[in-house]
Amino acid sequence: MGREHSYEVTVSWTGNTGTGTDGYRTYDRAHDIATQDKPVIRGSADPAFAGDPDRWNPEELLVASLSQCHMLTYLALCALSGVVVTGYEDTARGRMQEAAGSGRFSEVVLEPVVTLADAGMAEKAAALHEQAHKKCFVANSVNFPVRHEAEIRVQASGTT
Repeated sequence: MGREHSYEVTVSWTGNTGTGTDGYRTYDRAHDIATQDKPVIRGSADPAFAGDPDRWNPEELLVASLSQCHMLTYLALCALSGVVVTGYEDTARGRMQEAAGSGRFSEVVLEPVVTLADAGMAEKAAALHEQAHKKCFVANSVNFPVRHEAEIRVQASGTT
């Protein structure tokens, strides 16, 4: 059996406007997500569910977690395989279907743009996305498809 890792966060509701949850529209969805020795993440509900658009919502954080996990796994695989990545940016998009007072994600699509130091590594770099997908802890934990549509670029000579 493999190693086990534990993660702990504290989510604190900060949206009591003075009357608690006496009505669906009268309380604020504001909350803080905290863990030891890290900046607090200010959260809320999605604006579609009476949340604050200036705060992160759980759906955005789930999509971000999938993107982060893929990127970190991919970069590790590249480093171990001799593929030098000089830039990585992902625009990740999640789709959630709402029905009968609930909802679920139907898919998340990752669209990483990867910049390489060497054009000769482009094929290998593209193939490593599939391995990263199979090894990503978070993608292995969800019950909806997570796809990646990667673009590989080569760093222009003379730039860093």
